[in-house]
Amino acid sequence: MLAISSETTLIPDVVRSGILNQGLESQIGLIQIDPNFADTTEFCKQYDWPIDHSANCVVVQARRGSRITIAACIVLASTRADINKLVKKYLDASKISMAPMDYTLEQSKMEYGGVTPIGLPREWPILIDKAIIPLEKIIIGGGNRNTKLIVSGRLLASLPNTVIIKCLGIPTI
Repeated sequence: MLAISSETTLIPDVVRSGILNQGLESQIGLIQIDPNFADTTEFCKQYDWPIDHSANCVVVQARRGSRITIAACIVLASTRADINKLVKKYLDASKISMAPMDYTLEQSKMEYGGVTPIGLPREWPILIDKAIIPLEKIIIGGGNRNTKLIVSGRLLASLPNTVIIKCLGIPTI
């Protein structure tokens, strides 16, 4: 694992700033990976990492009338986010979908396949599946396709604008 400091250039500036501004550098591991294995399933196979200790960050767009809310959903990679029921209800939306990719990447200043909750715009709620919280080591995107962050569930729960939701992740098996 690599240390994270103000000189760290492997991760996007927004992620590095999010880590350093919150004093999290000693609580987060950084690993450099082959970008061909950035997608969670491929990463877990290539690096022999358990899928149930991997998390995905899915960005959604919720609408009610003219109000649009963007939110990030963090779920275990062995599940999928319950967007159509739990997230829609929590965000008080009449319509919900994945946020447009171009918008997500432009606003987050991150890369496709590497979006992480650390460093996201402050106005975006971060919804986290309660099942993640007790885990000591979780792999999550590093803001780009050539890095991953190793974090604890408690660290994710401590991020600003975070809401813990029971059963946010629906098992895919």
